[in-house]
Amino acid sequence: MEERTIPEPMPLDRVASLFEAVRAEVSKVIVGQEGLIEGVLVGLFAEGNILLEGRPGLGKTLLVNVLARTVSCQFRRIQFTPDLMPSDLTGHSVYDMKEQEFHFKPGPVFTNLLLTDEINRSPPKTQSALLEVMQERQVTADGKTYPLRRPFLVLATQNPLEHEGTYPLPEAQVDRFMFKLLVDYPTNEDENKILAHYAAGRDPRELSDFDLSPVMRAEDVMAAQLAASRVIVEPKVIQYITEIVTKTRGFHSVAVGASPRGSVNLLIASRVLAACRGRDFVTPDDIKEIAPWVLRHRLILRSEAEIEGETPDDVVAQILSTVTAPRS
Repeated sequence: MEERTIPEPMPLDRVASLFEAVRAEVSKVIVGQEGLIEGVLVGLFAEGNILLEGRPGLGKTLLVNVLARTVSCQFRRIQFTPDLMPSDLTGHSVYDMKEQEFHFKPGPVFTNLLLTDEINRSPPKTQSALLEVMQERQVTADGKTYPLRRPFLVLATQNPLEHEGTYPLPEAQVDRFMFKLLVDYPTNEDENKILAHYAAGRDPRELSDFDLSPVMRAEDVMAAQLAASRVIVEPKVIQYITEIVTKTRGFHSVAVGASPRGSVNLLIASRVLAACRGRDFVTPDDIKEIAPWVLRHRLILRSEAEIEGETPDDVVAQILSTVTAPRS
């Protein structure tokens, strides 16, 4: 449970080449979904928690499993169920009869990549166990604090709330996700390619059929994150971020707007996106591309807006159209 030594930041061209290498490996299995793959990789390079939402059978869990094969680090999966207890996540103390004292037995959160599958199928009591883990990257048990190994991020999948047996996630927990990415049905062309995999005898349940190789180490994630922290963000771009997030708090169809954590995540993610594209500066277009990922789960719409069929993505698009972007 000791923290990993933080490496030196890597050159930006190395960040971009690693980004493309991981994307190429993931695309061996995941057909289409280019925007989704890019969002997951930006979240990985930013060491930010990611919430993947979509109906069953769209490949959410498969995407995370494939990603874990491309990064040489610890990976664990937890299947969330209604009877899951907080200690099943964080760990618990076990009494040693020989030494006559308690010893802490770490739970599955002590890893690098943590897949929490169908996260909204457990009640709020269990969800609360993840609050400290997702924000402070540590576990407190029996008065002692145990730091998690870096890098650490939660990749959670959930079904839409209208599905039977789901619980709404606590607002405080939702805000701890850097991104919420939506998983949609594939196009006809992409679905044909998926079927072609099966027809050729390549079953995604047997990832060994796809010749996946780890192309990045855990230390590389930290080094890429440090490199991204040196990407230039001009004051006018910072002001642009501030205006976008501030406007969510007073928008006519929004009951609760984005928190300052949303602004911070928008800044961090835009830096990572620029670094993954080999640039040492953030552009307004980076902000526009990242904004739906960062903001959609942080907006609570008014009931009348929901009745009219308005979505958080609609609100984000409206706000982006009304806030003047600075000139590059």
